[in-house]
Amino acid sequence: MLSKKLLLIITLTLLASNSPAKDHAHWAYEGAMGPEKWGMLSEEFATCTIGKQQSPIDIVSDKAVKKDLPPLEFDYQPIPLGVQNNGHTIYIAADKAGKLTLDKQSYSLAQFHFHTPSEEAVDGKRADMVAHFVHKNDKGELLVVALFLNQGAANAELDKIWQVLPKEEGELQQHEKISVDLTKLLPESKQYYSFIGSLTIPPCTESVKWVVLKSPVTLSTEQLKTFQTLYPHNARPLQPVGEREIAVSK
Repeated sequence: MLSKKLLLIITLTLLASNSPAKDHAHWAYEGAMGPEKWGMLSEEFATCTIGKQQSPIDIVSDKAVKKDLPPLEFDYQPIPLGVQNNGHTIYIAADKAGKLTLDKQSYSLAQFHFHTPSEEAVDGKRADMVAHFVHKNDKGELLVVALFLNQGAANAELDKIWQVLPKEEGELQQHEKISVDLTKLLPESKQYYSFIGSLTIPPCTESVKWVVLKSPVTLSTEQLKTFQTLYPHNARPLQPVGEREIAVSK
């Protein structure tokens, strides 16, 4: 069995690339290669089965510990759009988009992608969609920000991406004339839940810091259906919380 350190190295290698590794195409969200089987598909995926801090989880708000959590200091810059249909989701390369500072620690944004329905739940309810913003710091530690999206008004910034969604799996597509401002995707309120979890896809690497924004943003029903035409369900089932503490902003 591979060590956690080696699993982390494998994961960071994937994040450093503009495109997730091709050998991850052998897992799926249903059937014989679905989530229940991930840990048995490869030795390096074993943590998906034996891990004790797996994600996503159901956040029970009444059990979350209220704390004076440090503020989220987003320093994102507009970037030319680089988008890919990688066979599991729509993936946006964002390694030049800036950083997030949390508790005096700086995390550089690497990429973001989407799941429908949301992988995380709050009080048993999942949002229509979630965007995961994947960051890492100089120590190689991972931090993922989860942003819920629910049906409502159309999302203008999201529409820039949706207009050029790749219909088929393939390489990263660069659209230099399309600029995406990630700050416009974020809600005004930055209150959040925080806990330690894992990546929600193989190899399910643990010791990932999760930040789940409490306030959702909207996308139109048409925008949701456009994504679901490609990926009608690409969310991992909820995992046991166990003894983990979930903190929440006061």
